[in-house]
Amino acid sequence: MRLLSNTQFSKALFSKVLLVSSLLLAQACSTINHQQSAIGDLIIAEPIAISYKNEIALARLTQVLQRAEISDGQRAELFYQRGVEFDKVGLRALARFDFNHAITLKPDMVDAYNFLGIHFTQLQEFNQAYDAFDSAIELAPDHEYAFLNRGIALYYGGRPNLASDDFEVFRQYQQNDPYRVLWQYLADLEIDQQKAKQNLALYAQLIDESVWAKNVIKLYLGEMNQANFIDLLAVNVNSNEALTERLCEAYFYLGKYSQMQGDVNAAINFFKLALSTNVYEFVEHRYAKLELDLMRQTIQQSSTP
Repeated sequence: MRLLSNTQFSKALFSKVLLVSSLLLAQACSTINHQQSAIGDLIIAEPIAISYKNEIALARLTQVLQRAEISDGQRAELFYQRGVEFDKVGLRALARFDFNHAITLKPDMVDAYNFLGIHFTQLQEFNQAYDAFDSAIELAPDHEYAFLNRGIALYYGGRPNLASDDFEVFRQYQQNDPYRVLWQYLADLEIDQQKAKQNLALYAQLIDESVWAKNVIKLYLGEMNQANFIDLLAVNVNSNEALTERLCEAYFYLGKYSQMQGDVNAAINFFKLALSTNVYEFVEHRYAKLELDLMRQTIQQSSTP
């Protein structure tokens, strides 16, 4: 069970705290003493805790796998379900182990291929990721999230044109989803910045103003500044769980925004904050670590004589 706060989180206080913390993380402090003092005032949401339901599910699935006499198909399904539970709590290696077992026992298990592709992407094993997603799409041509995840793999693998094609397929399934629009934009930005921005403005017209993530689009379009974006993060947030999930998304997209602005240090800090939420199931959490790894590799390469 996820822990919730006993009282509603103060929206005004939270907005103020977020603004202060964002400025601290996004800008260089003028002195060491000032930096130490400011960090002491930093307040962020409590990270998502592992639910006891996940622990019980893992224990029961393991017990059945060890003791029950079941068919290969049933065993494959149990390995897959346990892999999903491992994935929910961030135990990626154990999850991959189970997904591989599931596919060995049942080679047409689409969702297991999809998860393996995600994990290979996170490990920068892009060719293996492409193969896994290709298998998923071949087995289930209408598996829309396989297109999203293959698009993400292609995006991080340095193939923005192919990524854009997959994101376009994914976006067409639900054109009023801001996250589909955002990933389309991130890929298009690598191809043609002016056209990407024009398309982003066009696609944004289909997204309802009540959806908070539309503010990310407004930020990217220059219709909202970073301070205003942060001020609005607390709207309709009444629990630590909802707060943490929104922060996970917000910090990731602020990290990407900082990259666009050329502010490497701010981007690194925002991606670290996204990771600190422990929302393992969110796309933004999954790829915040990959963003950090890629940025560190770039920094190391640029500093190598």
